[in-house]
Amino acid sequence: MSASVICESGLALVHECVGAPDAPVWLALGGISANHHVVSHAGDPTPGWWEGLGGQGRPFDLSRRRLLGVELGDGGRAPDGRPARVVTTHDQAAAIVGLLDALGIERLEAVVGASYGGMVALALAEGWPERVGRLVVISAAHETHPMATALRVAQRQVVELGLATGHAATCMSIARGIAMTTYRTAREFDERFDRTPTHTERGAEFAVERYLKRAGERFAQWMRPERLLALSLSADLHRVVPEQIDVRTTVIAAQGDTLVPPSQSRALARRLPRLDAFHTLRTRFGHDAFLTEPARLGRLLSTALAE
Repeated sequence: MSASVICESGLALVHECVGAPDAPVWLALGGISANHHVVSHAGDPTPGWWEGLGGQGRPFDLSRRRLLGVELGDGGRAPDGRPARVVTTHDQAAAIVGLLDALGIERLEAVVGASYGGMVALALAEGWPERVGRLVVISAAHETHPMATALRVAQRQVVELGLATGHAATCMSIARGIAMTTYRTAREFDERFDRTPTHTERGAEFAVERYLKRAGERFAQWMRPERLLALSLSADLHRVVPEQIDVRTTVIAAQGDTLVPPSQSRALARRLPRLDAFHTLRTRFGHDAFLTEPARLGRLLSTALAE
């Protein structure tokens, strides 16, 4: 059901297009951890990364539309284990256009992008507005906030150290732990984790420490260092000019988002010439709300993309 296409930009895009054969096509783009399998379907019943939005009556209802999922490209691996090239969000957008051409899709009815995928969606709408009917941008903005860049720079430095010292997996795990603190909020951590440490022979261990360690180890098992480095840098290089995006757009921010503060999403919305709506998702999960709040997000998407 999935396939890979190498576009003129040189990026290889793994994709999956499923749903009603003659229905309008929606493109779903997620964060750096997302792949091409967005929701489950008859050909692949395993849960997709945005499974909560799939199913009858939900935004990604495959009986009413086709859904295109894409695993964005990373530019490959150099001999030293680092990225072979720099990849921008505009490179990703150009590769998507090449994929649409290969699939015979002249125009997407809607593009829904969250986090890094939202950045790519903005670049696509800026460069190829004729290929996009409507745009929904979730937890993404026209440029990267300096605090987000600072936090990602620290993660990349940890991974680079791992590559240089032969401890890539350990350092990938640590970098992911840092990232998890930016995806969630202080409020959630306060409510979720016991402060009482477990004392050990060599010190103490905390509940939140075990959580970050498990999350990091799982991530390091499947994410390649060169891919993380390439997509992390790509997010920090992201820039679009909102006034040049001639597409009907809905912007959705998340309460407590460290990486894309609601004020930055609001600034994007104010500059868009064809803004349909701006929403702030009420949540305690911060940046990850697009994954953890499917019911609330689904209602906003259904309203934003109503026929």
